[in-house]
Amino acid sequence: MINQSIDPFFRRLFIVVALIITFVLLYLMLPVILPFVFAFVLAYLFNPLVKRLSKYIKRWIAIIIVYSTITLGMVLLLWWLIPTLWHQLQAAWEYLPKVLSWYNEVVRQWLIANTNIRLPLLEAKGVSETLVEYLQTHYKFSDASSMMSQVLASSMSFINNAGLIVLVPILTFYFLFNWDKRLQMWKMAIPAPYCKKVIGIAQECDRALMAFIKGQLLVMVLLGAIYAVQLQLIGLELGLIIGMVAGIASFVPYLGFGIGFIAAIIACLFQFGLNWTYLSLIVGAFLVGQAAEGYILQPLLLGDKIGLSPLWVIFAVLAGASLLGFVGMLIALPVSAVINVLFRHLYSYYLSTDFYKGRKQLVLFKK
Repeated sequence: MINQSIDPFFRRLFIVVALIITFVLLYLMLPVILPFVFAFVLAYLFNPLVKRLSKYIKRWIAIIIVYSTITLGMVLLLWWLIPTLWHQLQAAWEYLPKVLSWYNEVVRQWLIANTNIRLPLLEAKGVSETLVEYLQTHYKFSDASSMMSQVLASSMSFINNAGLIVLVPILTFYFLFNWDKRLQMWKMAIPAPYCKKVIGIAQECDRALMAFIKGQLLVMVLLGAIYAVQLQLIGLELGLIIGMVAGIASFVPYLGFGIGFIAAIIACLFQFGLNWTYLSLIVGAFLVGQAAEGYILQPLLLGDKIGLSPLWVIFAVLAGASLLGFVGMLIALPVSAVINVLFRHLYSYYLSTDFYKGRKQLVLFKK
């Protein structure tokens, strides 16, 4: 009797301790686990392409073709993009004197005339001296040796990160090569009575995720092109880079619009001054972009792939940001798509229970 009363306690205690140790080890091994997580996600995204090609050629050849095609596409994109971005960044750097002049002659003078605030006069030389002082204060380069040690430490960190970047494609290759075998192994591990139901739910989650990812990537590219073309036609010198950033940031709902709109207004003020015509054109460009996203791109390319109302979308993004910061904002909607599928099945099961149909009652509610 004593053993029977003690054993459950120690069994639960052992489970709790094992879970705590597991979570601590996972947290400590996070830098090692992250490359595997990234590689698994990439393998999941590339697997449909590899699967189609492997019907005609060997799987490892299909993987190499997919790798080569993606690499060539990125090289061509960078070949065109880097010179354009460099020109845009040079134009942004040339705005620094205009920014300082606007601050000194408009903002500072207005504050002096209308308030008791007295802001200091800024010059380009003063800004550079302030930057040097900031570096000396926060990084404490007391001598050349300490500075070199900091540089070496940063270089080692860069080498480690570069090593991880090289490791991810290799891990992705191995994930892709044995993808079907791993799926079959996981399928065999599911208990037979639940196998059909679990596989059905997993396939539904997979369809929702892939449809969302494909549609969202197309929305990002097309929306970035819409913003960039409009801003370039208006004559904004930084229009291309602002449009591209707005398109990429549109992966997080409303973030791309906010970043692009604020950046475009600031760039317009520096380039054209307080010109209401150009300001109105920029506002109109972003309204056109929002209309295109909300009424054309989202319905046609995404539709109801997530199945969440706008309120739940905003809640999911804010919850992801609160839990995991920027990464949480990025994965909020894909995770919400999976949770929504699971919730639908759970709710369907609840509607089929005797408790819902009134055949059984909780002891709490019995008279």
